[in-house]
Amino acid sequence: MDNSPDRAPVVDLKAGRLRGAVEEGVTVFRAVPYATPPVGPLRWRPAQPHPGWSGVRDATADGPSVPQMYAEGGDPVLGGHGSPPFDEDCLTLNIWTPAVDAGRRPVLFWIHGGGFVSGSGSMPIYSGEEFARDGDIVVVSINYRTGPLGYLYLGDELDAAGKGRGAEEGEDRPCATGAGNFWLTDQLAALRWVHDNITHFGGDPDTITVAGQSGGAVSTAALAGHPEARGMLKRVILQSPPLGLDIPAPAAYLERTAAYLQFAGAADVDELRELPWPRLIEAAGALFGHTMRWGYWPTPFLPVRDGVTLHEHPGRTLLDDAAADIDVMIGWTREEANFGFALDAGYAEATRDQVVARIAEVFDTDAEAVYAAYARTRPGARPVDVLMDLITDELFRVPCLELAEARAASGRPVWAYQFDLPAPVHDGRLAAAHCLELPFVFHNFDKWSHVPLVRGIAPAVRDGLADTMHQAWIAFVRTGNPNHAGVPEWERYGAESRATMRFDSVVTSVNDLAGHSRTLHEGRRRP
Repeated sequence: MDNSPDRAPVVDLKAGRLRGAVEEGVTVFRAVPYATPPVGPLRWRPAQPHPGWSGVRDATADGPSVPQMYAEGGDPVLGGHGSPPFDEDCLTLNIWTPAVDAGRRPVLFWIHGGGFVSGSGSMPIYSGEEFARDGDIVVVSINYRTGPLGYLYLGDELDAAGKGRGAEEGEDRPCATGAGNFWLTDQLAALRWVHDNITHFGGDPDTITVAGQSGGAVSTAALAGHPEARGMLKRVILQSPPLGLDIPAPAAYLERTAAYLQFAGAADVDELRELPWPRLIEAAGALFGHTMRWGYWPTPFLPVRDGVTLHEHPGRTLLDDAAADIDVMIGWTREEANFGFALDAGYAEATRDQVVARIAEVFDTDAEAVYAAYARTRPGARPVDVLMDLITDELFRVPCLELAEARAASGRPVWAYQFDLPAPVHDGRLAAAHCLELPFVFHNFDKWSHVPLVRGIAPAVRDGLADTMHQAWIAFVRTGNPNHAGVPEWERYGAESRATMRFDSVVTSVNDLAGHSRTLHEGRRRP
């Protein structure tokens, strides 16, 4: 095959032929379908294999993203997360590879986050170009159903309304009672597609690292121990997974499903399926307000422990025997919750009594003492600062530590990190907020120029830290160990040392870096 830069690369798959492009020396295939479009009767159905295509399919332009809420002008932190065009026909993936050959390179399979409601694998900030070029690895990013299309749980009502109907009216197909988590069926289908096809793109199906951030890290954890994913992934990277979320069982979830149906103006799933997707997204906005609680991260849509596609909390899967030999890297940012609360004028006026009451909702121990313990770690702390530290701990840092502790206790491999470099923007109020590690990991600040979060970071500090983190991620994808010449010795997290890499202007390994949070939350009420 002639794969010279002046010739468009073409690959032959069972599904059909694909024509990609060479961009800055990296071969790229965009909007590659991995599942049948989930439209019409396939809305709120598990992902189905794509039937293929005839001729040569052009794969040089990004496809549409999953429908989601969108506001012109973005937001003051990320500047937006997902942009038009949107369409339900969105189950595609992008591939970056150093060359279309028989190289059998390690594969990085990236799952974007977005609070289960936004994002796209084709966003420039998630470009795999630098990873492919710098690490000689193949990178895949995926689109999957988010918001109501991916996370709405309809339970037995869906099966009663649609049992026996497939892609064509009258087609008989099995329907698992009470199944949900269509997002997970998408990701499993994409992972299966990559495992079956990546050799055609110079990748090694036996060396796949699944990585994700935020909601994408929850997805990564869910895949790690899933029986259908067994043997298809070797390593996982969990960046800021909100493992402290309460993942509801069906009965609890159906309460918000009923509210969503009301907001959408639909009596049942048949009526809901007839609505255009913009109406579904509008109703999702109403569900935000309905499910919001003071002092908690808003999550109108969540995974569901349906007992069919997901049997337990995703954080538990990495402790199961199925995930025993999977290499794990896990980490968080120092001030995760500042992302959602530091710029909110309403929370700036929070009182001590309000925050103490919020602490009392989740702690069995004296809430005033817990407040004081948090306040001592921040001289001059306002009530909102204590609240943000509390949310960071209970949603991100402490559950990550607990997972690392459990894996270390059983002798299973895990590396831990904390990202500490603060963002100067907005007078420093965001600090080391949720998402801030992403441009350092991808080492692609040129693609983040529109994002307020990264503005003002000193270039010398920025570039040095980005190189260190980027190369650590590459080393982990390639070998299962994040150590490289440019990073201090990074030991596995152990029950005694609790070694944690601290990423800041100076990178250091610290024993029990988050010990204060770990011990303080021993008094937290467990679900």
